[in-house]
Amino acid sequence: MQAIPSEFLEIDRKERVNRPFFDLDLRPAEERTCDFDDVVISFDPERAMVEAARCIHCPDPAPCMVACPPHNDIPSAMWLIEQGRFDEAAEIYHKTSSLAEICGRICPHEALCQGSCVLNKHNAPVLTGELETFAVDYQRRVSGYVIPLGTPTGKKVAIIGAGPAGLGCTDILIRLGHEVTIFESKPGPGGLLMYGIPNFKLPKDVWSEKWEQFKNAGVKFVPNTYIGRDKTIDGLFAEGFDAVFIGIGSEIDAKMEDTPGVDLPGVYEATDFLIRGNVEHDLLPANMRKPLELGKRVVVIGGGDTASDCLRTALRLGSEEVTCLYRRTEKEMPGGKKDRQMARDEGAKYRFLTQPVKFIAGADGKLAAVECIEMRLGEPDAKGRRKPIPVEGSNFSVACDTAVLALGYWPDPIIGDTTPDLKVHSYGLITAEKRTGTTSRPGIFSGGDCVTGPDLVVSAMVAGREAAVTIDKYLRNEA
Repeated sequence: MQAIPSEFLEIDRKERVNRPFFDLDLRPAEERTCDFDDVVISFDPERAMVEAARCIHCPDPAPCMVACPPHNDIPSAMWLIEQGRFDEAAEIYHKTSSLAEICGRICPHEALCQGSCVLNKHNAPVLTGELETFAVDYQRRVSGYVIPLGTPTGKKVAIIGAGPAGLGCTDILIRLGHEVTIFESKPGPGGLLMYGIPNFKLPKDVWSEKWEQFKNAGVKFVPNTYIGRDKTIDGLFAEGFDAVFIGIGSEIDAKMEDTPGVDLPGVYEATDFLIRGNVEHDLLPANMRKPLELGKRVVVIGGGDTASDCLRTALRLGSEEVTCLYRRTEKEMPGGKKDRQMARDEGAKYRFLTQPVKFIAGADGKLAAVECIEMRLGEPDAKGRRKPIPVEGSNFSVACDTAVLALGYWPDPIIGDTTPDLKVHSYGLITAEKRTGTTSRPGIFSGGDCVTGPDLVVSAMVAGREAAVTIDKYLRNEA
């Protein structure tokens, strides 16, 4: 933790604990569903200083810092924001996070830093995520931010995937003086940040400005290049790259292959639905440029954050009746409560203990309904999760024009299939050491969702940063 004056730490903590809490300001639901603009109303400087002053500055290591995957020095940032030293607070975040502008907006803070704030015991936690967003946005808009570059080493690294893991790795490598080229299968950079997260959670201009920082730092970008099909990893080494980092995420939608009617017009996979519903036409992959044909009645199948994003996107695209179908109860839903509540506020409905078993066509051959069966929860399995069991004879139908399958994601096996001696497991996940990103092939490193399976943006970013440190040692013959 940064040194804080002793007299500051002697301020009565009880007084801070009892300071009033004011929750985030959100745009009214009836207004925000009319557009894809940001839902959260950003702090102004005065509000940020007041909120930061609620921090009681726990002894090091503060629980919020421990719970933060990159271990941002949150208490020091709170102190600087309280003092009105916003640029310095932003620099605190940039030291440990490559995507502070992003993580401040989309991290599930209630499960990480904010959820670990000791004020939860007596009052309400400090709004750490919004304060991170405020500080880095203030610096970006007022004084600007430039990624510091290291002395050139002459070494070249290929990054496969322009998402959170690849960006985290890139950030550290260029700071250490290495030349970086990012290869991306889609037309634009960002991965999940551009193509998976809707604008109302992460405005595209925020991501675009972040990407400009990487471009200004000399990062090269090669779009529309599918490694494993258009090029191979061995081919990249032949082109002169000294090391390769694989950060392709886990972006293959889970299927309902054995469900009758799943291929009917009107049934979409979540990735296809979100990309076509949220991304500008000129940045769409060639196979996703046909406009969505969205009906008035939409069902979203699944219970994670992607399901919430699809529900809220459907409402903004004009659907009148939007319903989430989930086979367990709300207690078992993996998605964040905050997003789920916002979806409800905006008009989404939920039907729990409901499992779709058939997609039914209407007279025009398009989707007209989903046949479902009621479920009950059995005994907990070895992981403590209760298995859903069909209730015999409980079948019923839900009328709908559009169904979106938000069932989770699998890895793309193409890298493992086209890279000799690279160990993979579990349908294509890359085998790599957690803290170093080291794989079975010298010079090849990996991190993020293509190693762990679907996880948080911040976790993927941290994995990329950690792998970059190992890559640097490898390039300097220190590994």
